[in-house]
Amino acid sequence: PNRPEFGEREVPFSRELYIEQDDFMEEAPRKFFRLKPGGEVRLRFGYIIRCDEVIKDDAGNVVELHCSYDEDTRSGTGSSDRKVKGTIHWVSAQHAVAAEVRLYDRLFSDANPGAAENIDDVLNPNSLEVVDAMLESSLQYAKSGDTWQFERLGYFCTDAVDHTSENIVINRIVTLRDSWAKLEKAALQTQLADNVG
Repeated sequence: PNRPEFGEREVPFSRELYIEQDDFMEEAPRKFFRLKPGGEVRLRFGYIIRCDEVIKDDAGNVVELHCSYDEDTRSGTGSSDRKVKGTIHWVSAQHAVAAEVRLYDRLFSDANPGAAENIDDVLNPNSLEVVDAMLESSLQYAKSGDTWQFERLGYFCTDAVDHTSENIVINRIVTLRDSWAKLEKAALQTQLADNVG
């Protein structure tokens, strides 16, 4: 965004969309400005939507959201005076491509791993998480080593060895700070302290 020298592209929009799981919370606290039952958010570069219904599987997991949109709120048209606090990312389900996303994190759990008696004691067992994701269709044309910022998520590149147009493999190379995760962690720590005390 805000870099016209990088060019423009059309992003397809459709009736069915994928959003990040973290962008929906069924039992949302007051300061959660992403999607929740009865709540409204703006789809990035899209419309304002409202969550009308939550569909769950037999195990109680959320598998689908039924939402309505306000057709007078399309971004960039200047026709909408309505404001909402949250904006979320999305991808057209009809046009999305499957990808393996490797989320690399710190290799060591200690800021000074050289001070450890045994280096194995400070290895971060969660330094790599591999997730299946649905991504914007333009990524199927990415070349090995191409880089991007996925807004709110970090900086990513295609894997130099495993990535092909038929097997999309994306690596996170730098994380971004997530202010909501900090609030959530602080709330959990407070809850744990209350339960202990």
